[in-house]
Amino acid sequence: MSVTQLLPAIARPPYPLASLGLLLALGMAAPGTGLQAAEKPTSNTSGASTTAENDVALQKVTVTARRRAEDAQDVPTPITTLSGENLEAQKIYKVQDLQQVLPSVNVAYVHARQSSIAVRGIGNNPASDGLEGSAGVYLDNIYLGRPGMAVFDLLDIEQLELLRGPQGTLFGKNTTAGVLNISTRKPTFTPERSIEVSGGQDGYFQGKGTVSGALTETLAGRLSAYRTRDDGFIKNIHNGDTLNGGSREGVRGQLLFEPSDDFSLRWINDYNEEDSSNGTMVVYGAPALYWQRAALVGASPLRNPDDKKVNINGRQSVSVHQGGSSLEANWNLAGGYTLTSISGYRYWHFTPANDEGLNVPVILNTGVEVHDRQFSQELRLASPTGGAFDYVVGAYVFNQNLGNKTFTEYGPLADLFLLPAAFNASGALSNASSKANGKVVTDSYALFGQGTWHITDRLDFTAGLRGTYEEKQAKVERFAPQGGSPVGALGQGLRNQQLGAYNSGDLSLHNAAPSGLLSLSYRFTDDLLGYASLSHGEKSGGVNLAVSSAPTAGADSLLVGPERANDAELGFKSTWLDRRLQLNANLFWTGIHGYQATTLYQAPGSAQLVQVLANAGSVRSRGLEFEATALPIRGLTLNVNGSYNDVTYLSFKDAPCPGEVSTVNPNAVCDLTGERVVGASKWIGNLYGEYTWQLANGIRPYIDAGYSYRSAAEGTLDNSKLSRIDGYGLLNLAAGVRSELGDGQLDASVWVKNATDTDYYLAAFAYINGAYSASVGAPRTAGVTLRYDF
Repeated sequence: MSVTQLLPAIARPPYPLASLGLLLALGMAAPGTGLQAAEKPTSNTSGASTTAENDVALQKVTVTARRRAEDAQDVPTPITTLSGENLEAQKIYKVQDLQQVLPSVNVAYVHARQSSIAVRGIGNNPASDGLEGSAGVYLDNIYLGRPGMAVFDLLDIEQLELLRGPQGTLFGKNTTAGVLNISTRKPTFTPERSIEVSGGQDGYFQGKGTVSGALTETLAGRLSAYRTRDDGFIKNIHNGDTLNGGSREGVRGQLLFEPSDDFSLRWINDYNEEDSSNGTMVVYGAPALYWQRAALVGASPLRNPDDKKVNINGRQSVSVHQGGSSLEANWNLAGGYTLTSISGYRYWHFTPANDEGLNVPVILNTGVEVHDRQFSQELRLASPTGGAFDYVVGAYVFNQNLGNKTFTEYGPLADLFLLPAAFNASGALSNASSKANGKVVTDSYALFGQGTWHITDRLDFTAGLRGTYEEKQAKVERFAPQGGSPVGALGQGLRNQQLGAYNSGDLSLHNAAPSGLLSLSYRFTDDLLGYASLSHGEKSGGVNLAVSSAPTAGADSLLVGPERANDAELGFKSTWLDRRLQLNANLFWTGIHGYQATTLYQAPGSAQLVQVLANAGSVRSRGLEFEATALPIRGLTLNVNGSYNDVTYLSFKDAPCPGEVSTVNPNAVCDLTGERVVGASKWIGNLYGEYTWQLANGIRPYIDAGYSYRSAAEGTLDNSKLSRIDGYGLLNLAAGVRSELGDGQLDASVWVKNATDTDYYLAAFAYINGAYSASVGAPRTAGVTLRYDF
């Protein structure tokens, strides 16, 4: 379905699309409605500006990390910002690419459901529909309840902010690792238009455009749309298809109403969809048992993951439909106070079809379909600034209704490949099908406040407090299996154990959670700020929306308690050399208690171990982060950031054992205490530079280069040697020219991503028979881009 069709009637919310249709009509009729072409200032991706003396200096960057507009260098917390222009210059348009430009960030990406963002090594658990992420993602001040809601092209972005450490005293939902805050460009009363087309290898094409301008003296509109497609880069030797490609498209429409200087109302509606074969994974590592079983059923899985090839006989597809609507109102009240109301509604529908990775009929189709609806309401009151004390107080309400459907269709060879030798003729699984439903409804309520006491002109003390009460109601049901022919009591018993009907009944989880912040900052000079802070944050408990251990351990074993974080920061922010150099750095220490992870459970009297979600133990994350931006000579901008993260399990007993152990001893129990946490690279570094020079007639050639490096990381929660992801570095290059053309600016460039054609992997995943699969990073891709702003 294309974006021009928008939503099917059954999934269409009643109000978001009204303004989209209006804005589409306005965009078509732009010349007669006030959306006129006009000169646009020269694009500046470097962050430099020209002063009255014609000297180059770094621009100030405004952030809203403390829920009011401030210079980023005045905010005493670790924060990294990227402008929309910078993202466009570096061709960063997918969330999974953000780890190439941000410190302390790891993105584990398979597809929209199996994706997670970790900050400082916290948050890389495999996706669980009943758990929230440790790192929160916000889009235009709306919390996204599932990480997959952020898996769309980053379109028409104003700014991206990464806040590290627990964030609870000001942001809507509690998080233990950090916040990724994405802001899109607002409608403008000055006409703006842009159109961009890119093409490259492997059938890559991307087209996007924006139109913005005044509709009346008090009403402005903005409409942005994109379509991206590519053929993919993983070859299926079974039928010759190319996988891990497809199409994504989306549209965002906005209205901005400003009847006076004291009131503004912004209404945003967006819709995104994906139809792809993303999620195609290669066999990354496997013990002897996997290869023996594959030979037993006549399968031929490929052994070298770097070949970027698979041999599968089933479908591999992903369908995603998502969107939402938000309404933000701001009132400037008497006495300098500001009242803000933010209402948001979002929905997300994910439908997969997955093969088990073999070219024989073991599993014909499997996956987890997810429907998610959420509503949030936030009210904030910000005091005036300039006095001895200023503050922000507010209230937040969040409701989420999520349901999933797990399905598996087994083929005739299922028993032979999936069951031990004693049971491989039992008929327990072969030709059967299994379905299960899970549902969780979340209601969250919070009051929060944060204030700063300006003790002197240079010394500030900040304190914040938040109280959250949350309820979750859940249910898990697995239906009786269909089809197949179990042989005798042995086969029927095993089938009941593996696929038997189960109903958890109504489950409930209640939690009252405090969050707090204490921070002291001192401005040693006008260009040097030092700070120290202590904070506490909590991530809510959750529900395992899979049957797992419930039939033997009881339904309460599906409930997971909250994850709590204590954090300490010590850092500085500085500007040097007449604003030609900016250097920020910080030390951090974070302790996580009740770490939410997959652990092992053994039923009394049973020899079988099963995996369950639980509060596994405690984790410590500590390290150093730094960022620097420099303008060494006119036209040259350099940016470097990096981090050292030491992230270890202080306690993780009863951990899942790696495949090389569990396939030899199925009842083994492992202890990961003292080992590194999954997905946490110890060293991360990102370097970016742009050089621009001026020729005659307003022609400005430029060269861009970016290099990102991350050291090796554990690939899966069991720290298997077979799933460890090697360190790698990626080099991206671009060259182009900007020039005035007519009433606008033309930007033409050629680029190459992963210029050295490095083999790398975005995530690993525990697979069948002790094996591990992996999500492959994109190979070298070259292309061209034409952009016109007018």
